[in-house]
Order: sequence, then C-alpha cells, then structure tokens
Amino acid sequence: MKFGIAFCESSGLALVRHSGNDEALAAIAGKNALAVGAGHSFFIFLTGGFPVNILNAIKAVPEVCGIYCATANPAEVVVAETAQGRAILGVVDGVRAKGIEDAEGVAWRKGFLRRIGYKL
Repeated sequence: MKFGIAFCESSGLALVRHSGNDEALAAIAGKNALAVGAGHSFFIFLTGGFPVNILNAIKAVPEVCGIYCATANPAEVVVAETAQGRAILGVVDGVRAKGIEDAEGVAWRKGFLRRIGYKL
C-alpha cells in the first residue's frame, strides 16, 4: 500500500507536516491539509488498498481522538473559521442515497467486503 500523510500543527510555527512512502500522495495530503488548515487535523491519501484496511490501526493511535471520514469517494470538508483558527465540523462523503438495496445488492456488498478482507 502506498500512502501520504499530512498533519496540521496547532501551535508554534503552525506548519503542515507531511510524509509517506509515495511523494505524490504526500504532496496531495499536504495540499489538502493546508487548504483545510484546521489545527491538529490530519489527512491520509492511499493507493493499493482500501481505507477500511487501515482504519483500526489508525483508531489505535492514542493521539487520534476522532475520525470524520474513511472513504474512496469524493469528499468535502465542512470548515468553520473564527478569529482563533479553523475547525472541521464534518465531512460530506460521496453522494446522496438513491434507494434501498435489494437481495442482489446485499450479495454484492457481502462478497465485496470479503474480497477486500474486511469481513470473513
């Protein structure tokens, strides 16, 4: 799995710190983190896997207080700004629901989750 991660400092120089095992993904993470600019937020971009494959490992990091989104969908970050700084209020993940799945959809979903190793 290739990844790039960026973190917004909330004090001191208040820089976006970025790293990863793929320079392009680290650059994308840094660009998005700077655009949002909310202190103590971080962004991970990855290829070669799915967000659910690493979600539990991220949740296990003691410094992680919450996760707004883990998706392969297009997403929009809802940001509030005050005189002190910025905060993430939430994330719009993907598109609006279009209906209720049928039996064929249930079978596809369960098969997909098993294929990516998320469910046994």
